[in-house]
Amino acid sequence: MDLAFLGLGQMGIGMAGALLDAGHTLTVWNRSPDKAAALTERGARLARTPREAADGAQAVLTMVADDAALTAILEGEDGVLAGMAPGALHLSHSTIAVATADKLAEHHAEAGHQFVSAPVFGRPPVAAQGKLAIVAAGSPEAMEVAAPILDALGRVTFPMGDKPSAANLVKLAGNFMIMATVEAYGEAMSLGEKGGVDRAKMLEVFSGTIFDGAIHKVYGPPIAERRHRPAGFAAPLGLKDMRLAGEAAEAVGAKLPLLDLVRAHLTETVATEGSDVDVTALAETIAKL
Repeated sequence: MDLAFLGLGQMGIGMAGALLDAGHTLTVWNRSPDKAAALTERGARLARTPREAADGAQAVLTMVADDAALTAILEGEDGVLAGMAPGALHLSHSTIAVATADKLAEHHAEAGHQFVSAPVFGRPPVAAQGKLAIVAAGSPEAMEVAAPILDALGRVTFPMGDKPSAANLVKLAGNFMIMATVEAYGEAMSLGEKGGVDRAKMLEVFSGTIFDGAIHKVYGPPIAERRHRPAGFAAPLGLKDMRLAGEAAEAVGAKLPLLDLVRAHLTETVATEGSDVDVTALAETIAKL
């Protein structure tokens, strides 16, 4: 397929590479064009504007940091919406607010576009391998068009119905569970260490018993080793996601008491450890407290 990919951060560049691996024709755009060099060397075309990237594409994929960044590349005379042809598909992979996804669905419907919200679970190396877990929602027609693209990006896709924002709600709930796991792991490590137990020994016990799931394998070692740079999931993005999860909970009247604790610890982590650390640095805040 003729595809456009916008947003070449750590996740986006890996995802774009996986699309090239699958044989798709790719036009890319990024706010910092130099990040596209590795892709253009493999045959991707670099667009000067989001509108130019979207022009003629059967599907436009976006993977940017937050709601504001997504809105910025979609709207305006040089935006994606101005370049998309009627009937073209927008696949939004960013972790954004439920309300933002609902607005996007309205805008695309008015313009005659197809829209699938498809946030992903997985870190940059997994993205580069085309083995992400994808949560996707949209009309049956849009999902059918999206299927070969999602197959190139992920090992599994979980359909969530025809309302695109349902996928975003699931993604925010999942990221909340990631942060809750990091919180629990950090507290457990702090407890053991203050009692004189070596962190590496605790990791050996946890990973060798019932705490050997994918989430523990990814986040346990950096917490035990105090290895929080370079960030695979940057703490400011984790904090943003927890804010969005709180907004989603408020909108439906759900109570998430643990979320308040995690948000407070993440806020302290960004303030004291820096904005370039992984969310696992949350464990350092817990140890200090």
